[in-house]
Amino acid sequence: MHEDAISIQETLAETLAPQTDDVIDAMDERADAEGFPTVGPAVGGWLRFYARAIDAARIFEFGSGYGYSAYWMAPAVPADGEIVLTEVDADELQDARENLAAGDYADLARFEHGDAIETIERYDGPFDLVLIDNEKHRYREAFEAVREKVPVGGVIAADNAISGGTIEAEDVQAILDGESVDTDEMSAGVAEYLDTLRADPAFETGLLPLGSGVAVSIRIA
Repeated sequence: MHEDAISIQETLAETLAPQTDDVIDAMDERADAEGFPTVGPAVGGWLRFYARAIDAARIFEFGSGYGYSAYWMAPAVPADGEIVLTEVDADELQDARENLAAGDYADLARFEHGDAIETIERYDGPFDLVLIDNEKHRYREAFEAVREKVPVGGVIAADNAISGGTIEAEDVQAILDGESVDTDEMSAGVAEYLDTLRADPAFETGLLPLGSGVAVSIRIA
């Protein structure tokens, strides 16, 4: 797809997404100023859409940063629901607390400082929606840790399926095609994750070609 078409697609998705508020706008400004990797409003709108579509009551995030994705999804979660945010950076997690509180979503959120894959082991399912956005070489490990805690009809979304950091979509595709590719661990990690999902008959996966690309998988069995 041509670059100008991708730009128009992104703009249209942002236009159709729910309206932002002061907290999201401030987080976007921070992302632009610091080069902080968020999913952006186009993908944020889709994450909220997925949460609403499946009536998600419990959400788990592998890697939450300062709470950007969680904030987008929070309006779709019922008052008695739960979003578990995980982050290894204590300062970012504190920022997430403040951002969720500023939007009046603090009561929905549980903030876990530390390794997300270790954290999920302490939680029982089910989680209706899972966002994987931690270290790319650990995506498959994250999936395996949460797989049995996602019910039929539940969704797992993984960011950076196309780009981000040093990810090269061409390398990911080549690996999935069975070619031997000399690439880094980020591209290899994404490819390993996608290949694992592709081989799992309990999940069907599609690609949302917005932002850095989101692999969206639904549990069907």
